[in-house]
Amino acid sequence: MAIETFPYSAFLRGPTEVLGALEHAEVVLERRDAENLVLIRSERFNAGVAALTAAAHLLRTLARRDPELAAELLAEEFAWMRWLPESERTLCVADLLADLSAGAETGYLLPFANTVAAWRSTAEVWSDPDLARALSSPITVEGDGVEITRPLPEPE
Repeated sequence: MAIETFPYSAFLRGPTEVLGALEHAEVVLERRDAENLVLIRSERFNAGVAALTAAAHLLRTLARRDPELAAELLAEEFAWMRWLPESERTLCVADLLADLSAGAETGYLLPFANTVAAWRSTAEVWSDPDLARALSSPITVEGDGVEITRPLPEPE
């Protein structure tokens, strides 16, 4: 699908040209002081949601039946997964598929995007053995301040 971009002010001044572009394209309205907006005809939006939902359900079913194949397919899409240890890769696949399925059903995909970003950051740490070792070991900092004891849990 084609994408056409218009300044938001063009839409405010005369929406006819912008709305006419929706016949053959999705429209991005660029705003200076805020996030851009996307206009899309409802039938194209609904088709995309239906396709995403079906794909998420298929991946979830695949992951249940063959977790190794699901992990392999996700690693082809997200090459950084190769840097994760095997145990972390399994957790990553589970998290990604859970958030993708929930997002497909609700239409709210930001948690999925956040999960991708978080796991990518984790993989980047694992790609550097010295950094991974430093962040995996207890943090010990010597200082000249007063030692503070851990607070006791609140009584129930």
